[in-house]
Amino acid sequence: MSTTANEEKQNLTTAISYYQAMVNRDYEKIGYYLGQDARLISPLSEITGKKNVINAANNFAKMLKSIDIKSSFAKDNQVILVYNMHLQEPINSLKAVTLMSFKKAVITKIELFYDARPFESFKNKIFTKN
Repeated sequence: MSTTANEEKQNLTTAISYYQAMVNRDYEKIGYYLGQDARLISPLSEITGKKNVINAANNFAKMLKSIDIKSSFAKDNQVILVYNMHLQEPINSLKAVTLMSFKKAVITKIELFYDARPFESFKNKIFTKN
């Protein structure tokens, strides 16, 4: 899928804003950036549906202090963010990469790459069913 440079820039802005909303615990705004059939793929779980992704993001945000984005790329309908997450004790900090896919300026898929070992004991708190 080919997109314009303007669309790529908008997708990148949306990706960064999504994570800023998570840091700010702005749960309504988190949902604003997601498509109805949004999909989240992480080392811990795979979930589908806007409501489920919002729930997981909200639960994760409770542990999140800040995110430092080190690098970002946008090409066609995808964005890659490379970042450090600063979290509550006992995890403290973690390096991660996100690959996001977009359709009509909303996030349709978030694929996370990180070392999941520090999160094993928190898995059920993050990925709860509503």
